[in-house]
Amino acid sequence: MKHILNLFKWIAALVLLAGIAACASSWQGTRDMAVAAGFQVITPTTEEHKALLPTLPEGQITQINHEGKIYYVLPDVANNQAYVGGPAQYQAFQQLRIARQISNDNLAAAQMNQMNQMNWGMWGGWGAPGWRGPGGFGF
Repeated sequence: MKHILNLFKWIAALVLLAGIAACASSWQGTRDMAVAAGFQVITPTTEEHKALLPTLPEGQITQINHEGKIYYVLPDVANNQAYVGGPAQYQAFQQLRIARQISNDNLAAAQMNQMNQMNWGMWGGWGAPGWRGPGGFGF
């Protein structure tokens, strides 16, 4: 029972650390994906754009219609700039985001599988005393 509690403590600690790291790198990852998808870094020059930038939700891409065209804007208020792309860049961004999520899911599954394999011995396994194998037959 003590081994199980220790295992759960380690898993909880790993999940907590992964969550903290994900939050810290979330903005950086979003910005990097936007650049990789073809978003351009724009520094607002007009008063209208300067006023609009701080009103956009930080860390999120917002769709904006301007003069009949659709733009997608990721604000970076701290650096007084924005990452701007069109529909094609936004679609590429979404594909990168999905690919990253799949990669993260696969990594988490692989880590869980590795942890399960490493801790197989504490559950007894095939070589544990009293284990007779499938069907209760001894080998």
